[in-house]
Amino acid sequence: MKILILGAGGIGGYFGARLIQSGADVTFLLRDKRHAKIKAEGLVIETPKETFTVQPNAITKDQLKPEYDLIVLAPKSFDFEDALASLDGASSKGVFLPFLNGLDHIHQLDAQYGKDRVMGGVAHIAATISPTGAVKQLTDLHMLTVGHRSAAHEKIARDFFALCENAGFDRLFSENIEQSLWDKWVFLGSLAGMTTLCRGHSGKISAAKWGIESTTRFYAESCAIAAANGFPIALAAQKRALEMLTNVQSSFAASMLRDLAQGNMTEHDHILGQMIQRGVDKGIDCPLLKIAHTHLVVEQDPS
Repeated sequence: MKILILGAGGIGGYFGARLIQSGADVTFLLRDKRHAKIKAEGLVIETPKETFTVQPNAITKDQLKPEYDLIVLAPKSFDFEDALASLDGASSKGVFLPFLNGLDHIHQLDAQYGKDRVMGGVAHIAATISPTGAVKQLTDLHMLTVGHRSAAHEKIARDFFALCENAGFDRLFSENIEQSLWDKWVFLGSLAGMTTLCRGHSGKISAAKWGIESTTRFYAESCAIAAANGFPIALAAQKRALEMLTNVQSSFAASMLRDLAQGNMTEHDHILGQMIQRGVDKGIDCPLLKIAHTHLVVEQDPS
């Protein structure tokens, strides 16, 4: 299986490097500056346990050919349009495996390429690009969930999952990947909304007098939206999520809080805005989600 990974950031860079270590045929599609750096120095991965370097196959947009079986997309959601444009030379063949937040990107890919060519994927990792250009894994969490959305690409979904078996990260094959996407979205929206609104990690929020109650209500709003859209969150999944969101000993925070603190663009429209719209369309009241989204809109306004 020939795999093309768009970009070498926290998700694509980390999981791509692990796949390369296991012998998978992986090529990175990179912008010129990132391409030159990785060609010269390799792709450096820093984890809590080790630092290692791989020398990956890497190309730029002008070298792209339609020769890949699987095209992995893991840009920030606000870079999605540019990502698709950069794939013009490869998009006539292959199945897409997007690891983005929200769900609108799935529907856009379906409309452009057909559902038979669009798998589903969920990445659980806290990672960033360090000042030196290394991919830095911030915690031990590193898990991919993948699954097919059409019988037409079930084989490649299962073949890719088999490749992941020896790749040094946790993996799960979901027989209902769209439910898995909603499960993550509801959890991430609650984590991102609460940690950015309160400007602190989940443990600090939960230690506040009304913190656990506020977080629980925030999560309940998102669960109601998921249920109204036909993807109810199972009680066991809700219990696990709330245990993580309300743990007073936790230093867990969404990457959106880090982006906000550093003055970077955030994915508030894709994680919170899309969720709110799906709630509004179904008549679900979601005032906490709307407050969190409004806060981020104001924060991102340069005027």
